[in-house]
Amino acid sequence: MKKIDKLVLDAFLGPFVITFLVVVFILLNINMLKYFDDIIGKGLDGLVLGQLFFYFAVFTVPTAMPLAVLLSSLIAFGNLGEHFELTAIKSAGISLVRALLPIFAFVILLTVIAFYINNNLVPKAALEAYSLLYDIKQKKPALELREGVFYHGIDNISIKVNKKFPKDDQALKEVIVYDHRKNDGNKEVMIADSGRMYTILNERYLKFELFNGYRYTEGTSNEREMTGQRTTNPEALTRSKFAKSQVVFDLSSFQLQNTDKKWFQGNRIMRNLTELGSDMDSINIEILNQQLNYYQNKVSFFSYYMKRDSLILPDDIYDYKVYRDSINRIPYLSKGSPASLPLDTVKKKMHRDSTNSETEKLERIKARNEKRRALLAASKKRKDDSNPPPTMASSRLPAMKFDSAGLAKIDSVFNKETTRDVIQGATNMARQVKSQVQNANSSIENYKKELKEFDIQWHKIFSSSFACIAMFLIGAPLGAIIKRGGLGVPFLVSILFFIVYYVLSMQGEKLAKQGAIDVWVGVWMADLALLVIGVLFLRQARADARLFEADFYSVAIDKVKRWFAQRRQLKMEKA
Repeated sequence: MKKIDKLVLDAFLGPFVITFLVVVFILLNINMLKYFDDIIGKGLDGLVLGQLFFYFAVFTVPTAMPLAVLLSSLIAFGNLGEHFELTAIKSAGISLVRALLPIFAFVILLTVIAFYINNNLVPKAALEAYSLLYDIKQKKPALELREGVFYHGIDNISIKVNKKFPKDDQALKEVIVYDHRKNDGNKEVMIADSGRMYTILNERYLKFELFNGYRYTEGTSNEREMTGQRTTNPEALTRSKFAKSQVVFDLSSFQLQNTDKKWFQGNRIMRNLTELGSDMDSINIEILNQQLNYYQNKVSFFSYYMKRDSLILPDDIYDYKVYRDSINRIPYLSKGSPASLPLDTVKKKMHRDSTNSETEKLERIKARNEKRRALLAASKKRKDDSNPPPTMASSRLPAMKFDSAGLAKIDSVFNKETTRDVIQGATNMARQVKSQVQNANSSIENYKKELKEFDIQWHKIFSSSFACIAMFLIGAPLGAIIKRGGLGVPFLVSILFFIVYYVLSMQGEKLAKQGAIDVWVGVWMADLALLVIGVLFLRQARADARLFEADFYSVAIDKVKRWFAQRRQLKMEKA
């Protein structure tokens, strides 16, 4: 058995290493093509480009590893079937499932490695890659002067060179330099017959040596303008001739600046499981916080209407209120106080939506509200029976003592006709309340969308690792059925199933973000579908089914025809 296990592993390991490197290279090229325009022409050295390619290569590993497992398993078992080695193994009394065990154990090890990479290396590589890519995008293109064309790459400087010399990169002919650093227009111009251009101080500055030229300056330097006094006289034009002049320009914007990575690490693809879990808890707390605040601020929304109406909080918001209140009382409570218990209760309430439906929650809240209203109605009835009928004014005001003059004045206010200004004011207040409630709902919806995105990324760390097992259960039995090695048929079949996997993954994530299905269903849908297909292929491979031969389908069609013929014959006999 050890020799057979070694034979099967040798048939798998070689194609896996090659296909993994090829798939990483292909996916890396696809990703880098999106940023091709941002990289080319920036004068980047090989070290920076190597770092960028390495980080993006690590970032593509979660997608490359399942595809490499699928392709290599197809090639391995296709070669074993094509050379009748798989037939010899079966003739020795060894089942196909037993022959798959060594590779299956290796794939489980790959799954663990993939999970470690997804959870630890990929977030760090994504942080490094996108922060470096941002710095590259901010870097200006390399300094390149073209003959007869103005160059505007240097801040507030325009340079034109009519002729360059191929044998001497620093030599220039007929140079024009416009200096706009004072932001007052084209008032400083330098024209030279020839010159030299080169960088100094580790390419931080650009130095021009200009020969046989003129400097033109528009404006005057008399005492009136120097003291800020305005003059109606036209500005003077100053021209000075020079045999040699040196000008230095700052090239700091051409250098690659390192941005602090803390500005990027909040993105969900740059977080591991622990950080994603902490982020989701923070978003949950923020959602509950906003909901509780707006329940408690109901009084400020309605100045008169429903002023005394009680509002019962939903269970999850009420539990969070108890937890938040207990947090504020912790310094005044003794150790081991029950005030620490609501924390566990709140954590359970946060995840209770997965077990309790929204309908049950609404019914429970409705029952509590009905019970509360019944108690309030009974209390009001007892109070009305014990007190005489109030006047119009006293029926709308709290129980307070007024004299007859005060009651008459209050009744006159209530009996006053409603003016247009009062209606307009009430309308404005209603619109303001509506706007506040809409803004609150919009903010909560945004938090919920963000929560779903973080939850999707949390599940993707597991699902992309488990995809290695699902792909192996498809590739190995399918290779044993096809019995063709090489890169022809296995490559086409692997591309087909990878497209199915990719489409199902994208569609599942889209539906999960829209709230049409649960997050775990959307993320795991592709893996579960491929797992079912792999189990069916494994069942067919154990039975030596010939799924890719025409005879197999002709026999199946004949069986269906005979079954329909027997049904028709039975109906005729009954008739």
